[in-house]
Amino acid sequence: MPKDALPNGSASVLAPVGSWSRVSEMQAKLHRWAAADPGRRFDDLFNFVHDPVTLLVAFDRVADNRGARTPGVDGLTVTDVEERIGVPGFLDDLRTSLKDGSFRPLPVRERKIPKPGGSGKVRALGIPTVSDRVVQAALKLVLEPIFEAGFEPVSYGFRPNRRAQDAIAEIHHFGTRGYRWVLDADIEACFDRIDHTALMDRVRSRVKDKRILALVKAFLKAGILTELGENKSTTTGTPQGGILSPLLANIALSVLDEYLMEPWKSSGSMSSEGRRGYRRRKGLPTWRLVRYADDFVVLVHGTEHDTQVVREDVAKVLKPIGLRLSPAKTQIAHLSDGFDFLGFRIRWRRKRGTDKWHVYTFIADRPIRSLKAKIRALTHRKSQQDLGSVLIRLNQIMRGWANYFKHAVAKDRFSALHQFVWWRLIRMLQVRHRWSWKDVRRHFTTPTGRWLPITATGGTELFDIAKVAVTRYRWRSNNIPNPWNSPI
Repeated sequence: MPKDALPNGSASVLAPVGSWSRVSEMQAKLHRWAAADPGRRFDDLFNFVHDPVTLLVAFDRVADNRGARTPGVDGLTVTDVEERIGVPGFLDDLRTSLKDGSFRPLPVRERKIPKPGGSGKVRALGIPTVSDRVVQAALKLVLEPIFEAGFEPVSYGFRPNRRAQDAIAEIHHFGTRGYRWVLDADIEACFDRIDHTALMDRVRSRVKDKRILALVKAFLKAGILTELGENKSTTTGTPQGGILSPLLANIALSVLDEYLMEPWKSSGSMSSEGRRGYRRRKGLPTWRLVRYADDFVVLVHGTEHDTQVVREDVAKVLKPIGLRLSPAKTQIAHLSDGFDFLGFRIRWRRKRGTDKWHVYTFIADRPIRSLKAKIRALTHRKSQQDLGSVLIRLNQIMRGWANYFKHAVAKDRFSALHQFVWWRLIRMLQVRHRWSWKDVRRHFTTPTGRWLPITATGGTELFDIAKVAVTRYRWRSNNIPNPWNSPI
């Protein structure tokens, strides 16, 4: 299940409100200038990066991140910086090293985590030092509004105010309008294989400041300290885990967005419904890209052969940036057979009891298996963990999970999951307290026989996922505002 990037303008913990306001004003100007002149290359951006206010806001973001407690290769966490060094002194030293050119990124610390779904495979994360994270966050504050002005609206991953549900809604919208063939693509080791030269060329297309370019390149070449303690050079890729990595990946992959969406632009062959209809009457296909970071699908209004041609074109576009499609995981499917995307199962099927066909969005099997595995780990029958702590963690997991999937056809799934977690807790309590079924009823029913929710001492109550309202997520088309302008 993808994790959306925090939108710019999120609540501040450390930096004064005035600092956030000044940075937002700077970003708004950069975005406005970039949008007004698509060919403009920005110079003198480095002063924004090492500005005390920018660094303060950048540190605030790093401190507010869930990874703040994880140290890099220097062993320092955000807490260590706050308690042992002091934030003002830390930022002053960092600013000085940036200004005099002595700043050098350290290698990222490699940490391997299991991939979701219980496949047994692992994903390598790169954990930068706190200093490197702050500088990356400052770079992102400056670069993001510039590149956002040129990003295509079909890209949804790790972009402000955009989320996975927007991508799913777009697929639903075009799937109901005849786009029934799907290129379900998977890029092989995308973050590890992006060509640095091609990426830097795309950064240079909008950034002229050599100090900024040198800083971005230094992060790309910083290297990796493996779990075995070996230093490994980074000749390609941008390590997952860095604050700047998602933005750099979007910059690299925007070449795909631009290629496939060029016909949709003004005066293009697919720029209006009339022109798209004309193409189809001539036997020519139309297509629509939907991308979330390195996961993407291409919806095709045409034939299976047309989709195969699109696949070959996509492979050619990705090759110059060092990427290729995974032969095993990339597939061509018809919407009536369904496909999985971002944890959802999307399928065109007949509505039960009628002859009408609709595009339905279900919850895929893998996220359900993953959720159940987490529930099982927390509710082992012989667990002696405090019931209140178990309920707090279960509630956190299920609330987040339900909030992500509540726009799918999910009511039956939610009810089944509530039953699953309820029985897991009941069996755990039965073993722990040696309760019979009669004891269970005595603790969790009223004198009239009505069941009560499972509640721990202190009042923590089991979250009932079955009561979550399931609603349709509305397609927002191009009307998604960013933090620096108004909706279109």
